[in-house]
Amino acid sequence: MTYLSSTKRSRAVALRNYFSPFGNKLVETGYIEPDQMKKALVETRKTGVPLIEVVQSLTGRELPPDLQRQYKKHHLFELKILYGVDCVDPEVSPVADRQMAQLIENLISFDICRRHKLLPISKDDGTPPSVLVAMVDPDDLTAQDDLNRIVRARGINLKRMVITQADYDRLLEQYHELQTELDQEKEKIDQEKALEKLGDISSLVDNMDSMGEVEDEDADSLDANEANNAPIINLVNKILAKALQEGVSDIHVEPQEECLRIRFRKDGVLQEAFDPLPKKIIPAAVARFKIMSDLDIAERRLPQDGKIRRMYQGRKVDFRVNTLPSRYGEKVCLRILDNSATQLGLDKLITNQETLEIVRDLASRPFGLILVTGPTGSGKSTSLYSVLAERNNPGVNISTAEDPIEYSLPGITQVQVIREKGMNFASILRAFMRQDPDVILV
Repeated sequence: MTYLSSTKRSRAVALRNYFSPFGNKLVETGYIEPDQMKKALVETRKTGVPLIEVVQSLTGRELPPDLQRQYKKHHLFELKILYGVDCVDPEVSPVADRQMAQLIENLISFDICRRHKLLPISKDDGTPPSVLVAMVDPDDLTAQDDLNRIVRARGINLKRMVITQADYDRLLEQYHELQTELDQEKEKIDQEKALEKLGDISSLVDNMDSMGEVEDEDADSLDANEANNAPIINLVNKILAKALQEGVSDIHVEPQEECLRIRFRKDGVLQEAFDPLPKKIIPAAVARFKIMSDLDIAERRLPQDGKIRRMYQGRKVDFRVNTLPSRYGEKVCLRILDNSATQLGLDKLITNQETLEIVRDLASRPFGLILVTGPTGSGKSTSLYSVLAERNNPGVNISTAEDPIEYSLPGITQVQVIREKGMNFASILRAFMRQDPDVILV
């Protein structure tokens, strides 16, 4: 005679109670007791809360992944029988986010999707074309009326499928994330177009004829308004655009007694970028640069430092900004920090093969000191970062002490000098010696 333990007997009784196949599986695996299972079934029928949530609440344990998958298969089968249509399971057949977004934009509006808890999944361009729509409630007559009205006007057939509420919520969240991503992409493209679309700067100056001279006592109240006017915004964007297109290292915005002078530093030499601009635009132009750099436009007596970040040809470009009070107004100097420059290999930076081999030999040595000198804008930083990129590999510990950190280099420890807190070059170098360094850049 075979005897069963009390636990096995209770589970055998449970099977005779004919729970659903999934319910029997929960009891068989010992995840839930038969009495708890009965209670869960009563609770879910009474409240409408999904069975999986009720049993997890009763047991205080999360359902194992294999049981979650089995529950979902069981639930989808029930939905298929209930509505008489096929099921959508994004875990088995992933939904193309961008195609779904295009259908929402061009065919079935997001308002209808949200109101009726449905999503257009795909479109077949056959003859006739058809669109597949996943619905939480495929029997919703109002939803069917709205969908039929839309697709019939386009000569498209409608195919309905059922989707669980949880999968619908997840796809909706993916759609929102994709929309955020697409909005960011559009913003980047718009920024690039604004920078790359160069026109005649004199036409912008002509549009500023309505701007009068700004008295000192009125400057604080007028600068912000003038700086946000379209002509000033376009003027500043075109200055930045021309600098990027010409590959300059620095932009100098210099108030003079009778005009505003714009100069670019290229190949180490300053040169006029535009004809002199009218004196009357000085306050607004300077204020525009300060607004873009998150600086205080009301502070005119002290130098300020800030940064502008823009997208250009698919890459991020930073402008390090410094303002300096001068006799005729604040001078603005911008250093262009283009991270793509640091990605240049030494072979692209140094065209002479003999010189390239010498530099590579020096950079590869485990000891010694390399001095890199030259005037402003001559390429010192680009050269040094290119050498670091040459040495940057998992077997080399590289540390840099910088003031300021101009470029971000993955895999390298970069330290910013903070003199106010005692973090000067000397103290940082002492700390480096305890950090097991292979290469140090100062």
